[in-house]
Amino acid sequence: MMHLIATFGGIGNLRPAPGTWGSLAALPCAWVLMVLGGPWLLVAATLVILPLGYFAALEEILATRDTDPSWVVIDEVAGQWIALWPIALGAAMMNAAPSALWPGWVAAFALFRLFDITKPGWVGRADRRGDALGLMLDDVIAGVFAALGVIVLAGLAHGAMRLL
Repeated sequence: MMHLIATFGGIGNLRPAPGTWGSLAALPCAWVLMVLGGPWLLVAATLVILPLGYFAALEEILATRDTDPSWVVIDEVAGQWIALWPIALGAAMMNAAPSALWPGWVAAFALFRLFDITKPGWVGRADRRGDALGLMLDDVIAGVFAALGVIVLAGLAHGAMRLL
C-alpha cells in the first residue's frame, strides 16, 4: 500500500523523468478536487498526502537504502498541488471554473518543475538532508516558490491587461 502511495498509483514507474510524470498526474487530480470541493478540498488533500507521503517515502528509503528513489513521486504531487493553491483560490474568488485560469496552470507547472529541478536556496538545502523529510520538504518549498511566482505573474498579467 505504501509503495502505491509513494509512486502515486504507479505513476512514479514511468520513464523517463518520473518526477515530471508525477507533476503532470497531479494536475487532473487537482482539477477534480477543485471541481468537487473548491480550494479547501485541494488544500485538505495536500495536507493529507504530506504525512502519508513522508511515511511512504520513509518506507521506500528504508527498503532500498536509496535516500531519493526516483520512483517516489508523491512529493512532486504535494508540491504541484501547493503551486496550484493560488489558482484554486482565484477561481473560487471569481466564481470561475478552475480551467478558466489555464495560464496559471501552465505557470504553476513550469515554475514548480523549474524550482524542483534547479533546487535553488532552501529547496536545495532541504534536498541535501538525504532523508524522507528532505525528500518531501524540497518539493513543498518548491511548491511554495512556484505558488508565489504564480501570484506575481497573475498580478503582472492583470496589471498589463488594465493598461490595454
